[in-house]
Formats: sequence, structure tokens, C-alpha cells
Amino acid sequence: MHQNSKIIRSRKSIFPRQFNGLEITEEVIHEILENANYAPSHRMTQPWFFKVFSGKSKQILVNEILNNNDINFNELAKEKLIINFKKTSHVICICMKRNKIVPEWEEIAATSMSVQNIWLSCVNRNIGGYWSTPPYMKYLKGFLNLNEDDRLLGFFYLGCYDIINERNISRRNYKEKFEIFN
Repeated sequence: MHQNSKIIRSRKSIFPRQFNGLEITEEVIHEILENANYAPSHRMTQPWFFKVFSGKSKQILVNEILNNNDINFNELAKEKLIINFKKTSHVICICMKRNKIVPEWEEIAATSMSVQNIWLSCVNRNIGGYWSTPPYMKYLKGFLNLNEDDRLLGFFYLGCYDIINERNISRRNYKEKFEIFN
């Protein structure tokens, strides 16, 4: 099997509760974000951009979420969010700049490809990643200083981990998912 195939097949979601709280170096974060920038986009619109929170700024973000009057959390959900933020090295707000050159779905797809590049950059580094799309994202547009046409597509949690128990997740056979016409 080719090395690229191994990397792609090794990509997995690692949840913030599985992180060990260690910090990822800024050098590695910059490399990961540079890799994200190599995603394809129609007409080179490159619609993705990221707001990255680490250290004390993570606390500011979680406080903004928890203190927003439009968001209702029960105590268990609050506690879970606080723990997830503490164990996470960096929280990346996945943003997309909407322009009218191409259909919106193409820009969402391109941004998703940039996130896939982030995920693939974590493989073989003991860095885990998880893309979360909580319903309260819609209330953070002002806090994140997003323009009217900008979109927040979720949070990407990055964190170090020690050992992840192998999950036995079966995928349908790829041969069931295509037809070849000659």
C-alpha cells in the first residue's frame, strides 16, 4: 500500500475528552495551517480562513459561549464544554468567506477539503482532531468579527493524545459505491 493511502486510511476523529492537555507547538500549528491552505478551490477563491484560540484565548472563547444569553446549557453540558476546552491545545474556528463567484456549496466543499488537510496533517504525530458543529455557532458571528457573508462552519479541536484504543469501525465496501462506464 502506498504511503499516501496509509495516511488517508489512518485519519480518524479523536475527541477532546481523549486529549491529554499538552500543548502543540506553534511551529506545528503553522505547518498544519499551511497544509490546510493547499486545498483545491474552484477559480482559486480559497474561501477558508481560521480563527485559532489557544492558551488564555481559549478561556475567553469558552466564556463567550457560556455567558451568551441566547445559549442555554444545562450544568452537565457546561462542565463537558469546560473540560473539552481545557484538554484541547487549540480550538480552530473554521470560517468561510462567501463570494458570489462560485456556488456556495463549492466554497463549503473547498473549506471542507482544507479541514481534511488539517486532519491528515495530524496523522502519525499523536495529534488528534475533531470537527464539531454545535448549534450555538450562529451566536458567535459578532464575537469572531465575521462579515455578513462570512460563515462559521464549526470548531476543529486539536490536541495531543497518548494512546487511543482502536475502534473497529467498518466501512461499506467501496465497490458498492461506484460504477465504471467503458
